[in-house]
Amino acid sequence: MTEENNTLKNEFILKAFMDHPELKTFLFVLFFAIYLITMVGNVGLVILISKECSLHTPMYIFLANLALVDSCCACCITPKMLENFFSEDRIVSLYECMAQFYFLCTVETADCFLLAAMAYDRYVAICSPLHYHTTMSKKLCIQMTTGAFIAGNLHSIVHTGLLFRLVFCGSNQINHFFCDILPLYRLSCVDPYLNELILFILSGSIQVFTIGSVLISYLYILFTIFKMKSKEGRVKAFSTCASHLLSVSLFYGSIFFMYIRPNLLKEGNQDIPAAILFTIVVPLLNPFIYSLRNKEVINALRKILKIKSQESMKKLTATLA
Repeated sequence: MTEENNTLKNEFILKAFMDHPELKTFLFVLFFAIYLITMVGNVGLVILISKECSLHTPMYIFLANLALVDSCCACCITPKMLENFFSEDRIVSLYECMAQFYFLCTVETADCFLLAAMAYDRYVAICSPLHYHTTMSKKLCIQMTTGAFIAGNLHSIVHTGLLFRLVFCGSNQINHFFCDILPLYRLSCVDPYLNELILFILSGSIQVFTIGSVLISYLYILFTIFKMKSKEGRVKAFSTCASHLLSVSLFYGSIFFMYIRPNLLKEGNQDIPAAILFTIVVPLLNPFIYSLRNKEVINALRKILKIKSQESMKKLTATLA
């Protein structure tokens, strides 16, 4: 037994949702439906914004990148989770774990910076509308978007690189539905103090900067809304801000709980609900929150659907003729 426990592990078992095997069919159907809706909503939004010239503005460029990031997040997590519902071994290799965490960390970090950029864009649009086109130029928009993805890659490279200093020789069972970094720390036979410290410093700094940017931007926006003379305009602007803040709060709250809380290495079932929020629920909700309540997006969608229907009718008429 001692010899077995001291054997180095390079494979892990994802054991989330194994306690209730009778629910696996229901959970598979549920998460598969969420995955399809998430992909259709986010990929459709990216295609719509790229095709419609009237949406080629900073606000919608940020929104298209946010949708792209959310669809990548869904692709990182859900397919493997769906496979595991009917897999007998649920085995994942160490390098698959590292790859999954790398891509997830990249897109989630980029998500943080994109939300901050979107909040700043709305601040300039509502609080300084006369200077919007000079302040939020397309050049600045591209620079902020590129910076978000560069920051995401650098952040994930640091944490993925530090995983190579760990050794796994004990249990290989991960109480999660994907390969997150914290379960790997818990299984390490090497003290992960350095990894935990770097995670706390980098993730904490990113959270403080991006959450601070969002909160400050929306505080100024709210002050400007309350100064509006039109009651209808106040209600409309406040409704939009409230829905955006709901999405931001769910995302940042779950991320903060997962990676910034004290006693990061303490085992707990609360990791799974928090992870479901920011990897599955938020990517599902974002297309509805940011798009379906946006008249410009709805009008662009109607316009494209109208053109497609007219083209289909012309082809049908030509075929019948």
